[in-house]
Amino acid sequence: MKPFVSILVRARNDEALIGRTLEGIFAQQVDFPFEVVVCDDASTDRTRAIAAGFPVRFFDRPEGEYKPGRTLNALVRAAEGDIVVFNNSDAIPLDRNWLAELVKPLLADRSRPVFAFANQLPRPDAAALVRKDSERAFGDGRVQATWKFFFSLASSATWRKLLLETPFNETIQYSEDVEWTWRNSHREVDPVRVVYCPAAKVEHSHNYTLKELARRFRGEGVADRTIFGDRPSLLRELAGAARETLRDWAYLARRPGDWLEIPCAPIRRLVQRVSHWRGTREEAGK
Repeated sequence: MKPFVSILVRARNDEALIGRTLEGIFAQQVDFPFEVVVCDDASTDRTRAIAAGFPVRFFDRPEGEYKPGRTLNALVRAAEGDIVVFNNSDAIPLDRNWLAELVKPLLADRSRPVFAFANQLPRPDAAALVRKDSERAFGDGRVQATWKFFFSLASSATWRKLLLETPFNETIQYSEDVEWTWRNSHREVDPVRVVYCPAAKVEHSHNYTLKELARRFRGEGVADRTIFGDRPSLLRELAGAARETLRDWAYLARRPGDWLEIPCAPIRRLVQRVSHWRGTREEAGK
């Protein structure tokens, strides 16, 4: 029996990209039906108007303080499909096989709970170090396989029933996707299998400012303390910044056109690591 798929698109002030994303979604070559539900988070630009030009169903996020898990749970309840696909409004499918490749692990063995996530390629305007980080995190998957844990909800798929039975955490502000997959992939009964799909390709990256980097990594530090119990020392974080800077310099050295980023590398890594350390202390009440 062919599944019915609900593609859930979260959007906020994304008029520059949502049209391309929806074009890519509706161009998919699949042999199963799907719906597209757009959750527009009170956009003040033309995001909603652009989305209205496509055969989508709109869903407004729950009122009150924004918590990502709360919005995700409400979206899942509003979906009508057997499978839910999360795809951010700025994650642009790069070919017509993205959707088929993304749900393939789910359909291969319907008896086992699976959460699959796509390959995210950097945008053409991505900074060199953003490209480098994206290639390490995604690419062929060999680097991410050596990490403690890695997952991204930005373009991903799982069974709706699974999320209805085990909802997202509605109290945390960052890494709600990592919290869910870590918690459920380590449960004793019927653990969820997290699967990376390198052939399911979307364009997705951000050139964060230093201020934006600091905010993001501090938030992830708070989440990591909650999810993993992480409480790294400042010395350990600084050592990590040094190692990553050396990798940055090796990467940039092979690309003369990107040498202007060489002096930025240590600053970028220090901001990331120190902000992450502060986040772990914040959660611990320090």
